[in-house]
Amino acid sequence: MAASLELQTPVAAAAALLLSTASSTISMEGTVLCSANHAPLTPISFLERTALVYPDRLAIVATDGSAGVAVSRTWRDTRARCLRLAAALTGRLGVQRHDVVAVFAQNIPAVCELHFGVPMAGAVICTLNSRLDAAMAAVLLRHSEAKVVFVDRALLGVAQKALVLVAEAGARRPVLVLISELLDENERSPPDAKIKVTRVDYEYEHLLSAAAAGSSPDFAIRWPADENEPIALNYTSGTTSRPKGVIYSHRGAYLSSLAAVIVNAMGETPVYLWTVPMFHCNGWCQVWGVAAQGGTNVCVRRVTAAAIFDSVARHGVTHMGGAPTVLSMIVNATADERRRQPGGRRRRVTVMTGGAPPPPQVLFRMEEQGFLVIHSYGLTETYGPATVCTWKPEWDALPAEERARIKSRQGLHHVGLEAADVKDPATMRSVPADGRTVGEVMLRGNTVMSGYYKDGGATAEALAGGWLRSGDLAVREEDGYIKILDRSKDIIISGGENISTVEVEAALFGHPAVEEAAVVGRPDEYWGETPCAFVKLRGGGGGGGGGAAVEEELMAFCRARLPRYMAPRTVVVVEEELPKTATGKVQKVALRERAKAMGSLPAAASSSSRRAPTGTAGSGRSKL
Repeated sequence: MAASLELQTPVAAAAALLLSTASSTISMEGTVLCSANHAPLTPISFLERTALVYPDRLAIVATDGSAGVAVSRTWRDTRARCLRLAAALTGRLGVQRHDVVAVFAQNIPAVCELHFGVPMAGAVICTLNSRLDAAMAAVLLRHSEAKVVFVDRALLGVAQKALVLVAEAGARRPVLVLISELLDENERSPPDAKIKVTRVDYEYEHLLSAAAAGSSPDFAIRWPADENEPIALNYTSGTTSRPKGVIYSHRGAYLSSLAAVIVNAMGETPVYLWTVPMFHCNGWCQVWGVAAQGGTNVCVRRVTAAAIFDSVARHGVTHMGGAPTVLSMIVNATADERRRQPGGRRRRVTVMTGGAPPPPQVLFRMEEQGFLVIHSYGLTETYGPATVCTWKPEWDALPAEERARIKSRQGLHHVGLEAADVKDPATMRSVPADGRTVGEVMLRGNTVMSGYYKDGGATAEALAGGWLRSGDLAVREEDGYIKILDRSKDIIISGGENISTVEVEAALFGHPAVEEAAVVGRPDEYWGETPCAFVKLRGGGGGGGGGAAVEEELMAFCRARLPRYMAPRTVVVVEEELPKTATGKVQKVALRERAKAMGSLPAAASSSSRRAPTGTAGSGRSKL
């Protein structure tokens, strides 16, 4: 039997102690805590309310790219389907409280339903990265001990191979439920959609239909008895040897969802375009937040500039999100891709971005195209967004370039957190707000994870000192706003100086020919390592004819805008896109390996190419 997921962490122990002594902490005579004034917080309540308030409003729509709307469901329909799903899980599939139910799918309508149906069954939803290979998928299925796995037809081939590996390892094979709905079928069906279906235990729609024949409309939702019970298990990107499963609670998911609604200025009945992977922090908890506001989920399988502009025109999209790569996709869209945008006055779309600091130039161009960008920062361990660069009205009068620079910062904690700080990790003292002193971003509050599944040691380490340690290096500017310089592992230490790759990348994005840029350290015989930039040019320009001239031009461009020691000593112009994770982050590990394979820059060339570092403060650098 699969082990049910329990909160066996220091945080859980503290929460249990607090609940056990709740009555003793009520100090005013006459107060009581009972069902009349207390109910465990859970996102399930969002669906229950919205199905009453907006029963006939569209909850989910999806298009196939050419034939119009392929899926269209109201909130009444959605609630009924989620109840049938929960009934099938607890009945036919035998799912018990706190069992893990995995989902291996792209952004398709069923994933929205699973985010409610699984918790309604009292189970824990575990959305797996849709870009996993079979080996890693097998590792996570074994680690999570998933009792059931729902598989997108487009990913069936990978899933079947993963299940073979699970069985070969001697672990119990989870029940496989196939989700057959295919978006973009008339355009380009995923290769796995055409493979022969074998060894599938159930099909999603058939499972729901069978439940409909029973008593599912009267299904009794398994509400959490304690709001600190687990609702989701999310795996961070990691190695096969030590996967990190981040546990979310009903309480944390509820508060994070409402915080996301507030941060996005999301009023009633928004229309949300799913360009954020739903497997990533449960879609930054927006899959629950949209339900809280009675909104419409617009699902697209393939995120392209054409799909974004088409969805804005076709469905009246008001909100979306994504990594800076999605923003780059929008600002670099061709005239043909933008032609479907409604004529006349542009529809303003609010876009939350995170995952990496967006270059100011990209923010500036998004603003020019009528998109309102909200910059956030967070981790899997904080349910997604944790801070936001809250905009102040007085900044509206600033020049566009300055507005973009301000917005590229990470800001301060949102209403769901108690605090976000930049601290010296050794002394745990807050750094001064001088824009120069570097420390580590640390967070604490109600939307910090409950712990790592089956890894109490890692949990204790991450939450040591009463703060979640992010591993991100940052400064505090004079107004208190946080500005991240880099991941600690991405900082380049050159001749004793810390170089923020984020700042070098921002300089490169200032060049009109640059579409994508990423900077890593390259071995250097004299300085230890120096910045190496990988660049993709607009219009698909590569490293062919004139490549050396382009590379020298970009290095000179950076030298004119950065301290000389920060400017790239190597520029590599690539024809293909830079390697990225499923959430749109550039895979710097792969680029570092590539830079390492290029060999060390010779000492003679390096020592004569720049002045020795002075050790003085500048551009937010300091010695560690």
